[in-house]
Amino acid sequence: MNEEIEFILDTAKEAMSNAISHLEKELISIRAGKATPAMLSTVMVDYYGSQTPLSQVANVNTPDARTLSIQPWEKSMLQPIEKAIQIANLGLNPMNNGDLIMINVPPLTEERRKGLAKQAKAEAEHAKVGVRNARKDANNEIKKVEISDDMKKIAEDDVQKLTDSFVKNIDDKLAVKEKEIMTI
Repeated sequence: MNEEIEFILDTAKEAMSNAISHLEKELISIRAGKATPAMLSTVMVDYYGSQTPLSQVANVNTPDARTLSIQPWEKSMLQPIEKAIQIANLGLNPMNNGDLIMINVPPLTEERRKGLAKQAKAEAEHAKVGVRNARKDANNEIKKVEISDDMKKIAEDDVQKLTDSFVKNIDDKLAVKEKEIMTI
């Protein structure tokens, strides 16, 4: 196959892979009933004047399925961490006992589960849009290449097969996450 076509296909595959990677990160941050340190991945703490991710100023653990414990590396960071969790508006209530911060993760209501499933679907749709945009870009590049129409048609079919496989992958990841969210 033509080198230019192979490069276009590789570029499209990379862009589609990036859409999947982004989807995986977003799905991890969507809460599914049990406590995970990833729930606090978006929390930014005021660490001596600069916004720093929580994971860089404290150790986050899950002693059990409904509890998060946050142990700062400096005791002076207890108040800023507590404040940052409240500001992050995650619906979590931190409790400071002087040594570490404990967060009891409440069980999800049916309504909240449906809302989280809807959020997961929206993220999957964003990923599909990213995959389709990569397909469109690849097809536009293929049309610019100086090759026969038959070769262009074969290359466009290859791009479509790639797109179909990535969309199926997105659907599979969404199905797993929805099952995880809806399972009590």
